[in-house]
Amino acid sequence: MISIGGFSKICGVSTKTLRYYDEIGLIHPEEINPDSGYRYYSISQLKKMIFINRLKSYHFSLEEIKTILESEEDQSEEKLWSALNRKRKEIQERLNAFEYTLKQMSNDISNLEKGISIMSSLDNIEVQLVERETMNILYTRQMMSRDDYALGYEKYFSKLFKKIASEKLTLLGMPMTIYHSAEYNPAGNDTEFAIPVEEIVKGTRDLSGGLCAKSVLKGPYSELTSVYAKLMEWVENDGYELVKSPYEVYVTDPNQAAVPEDIVTEVYFPIKKK
Repeated sequence: MISIGGFSKICGVSTKTLRYYDEIGLIHPEEINPDSGYRYYSISQLKKMIFINRLKSYHFSLEEIKTILESEEDQSEEKLWSALNRKRKEIQERLNAFEYTLKQMSNDISNLEKGISIMSSLDNIEVQLVERETMNILYTRQMMSRDDYALGYEKYFSKLFKKIASEKLTLLGMPMTIYHSAEYNPAGNDTEFAIPVEEIVKGTRDLSGGLCAKSVLKGPYSELTSVYAKLMEWVENDGYELVKSPYEVYVTDPNQAAVPEDIVTEVYFPIKKK
């Protein structure tokens, strides 16, 4: 048996952390002295602690690690393989985002050296007037916080696609998100996930058409705020006003994009003349 101090030293984890891991059920001491309260770990637990540290280095949360450890007890290598692949994909997406950010920063530095404003990119965003036809959409509407969005898009679109497959509906367009809240609220925003389909069934509705100001973003979703700012400026300067909720159409599946620059998103502002 190894004392908690010795176990801590070998594994490079503080005794405070080990006590917390015990509290949340991640790894328990093999033995606790009933008189002194001293905690002891077995030699065999070193392997488990090293495994936990490795998963932490892969940026798994403690809750995720606990789930993996429970799967390990069931000797489910398939679940571990799946978890590792999922995390690798997440990390690759972050790397792609960082690479895009570095490229953008380099461009900004280069522009500043030439005396060009870093906000000059807004002038390159094109806006056009288009007529949109009324669409029949399969939808689900949720209150979404900032933290919900990343997983929310995948979760709710996945449910819609499953319904399309199970009911053999005819797909007529790309996934879209409609933003109904009048203003941004960090606690939650009225968000509608939708996919155009041909059949009128339970869970579908009409998305009315009409005149729209449209802009196309080729790049990561983090750049959408610039597109929205440009559209609002254009609408105001050209004597229009927003009459319905703006929406986004995802022309490119982000999972299929090799780099952020490959992601294409259309943004529509339904408008009318003042």
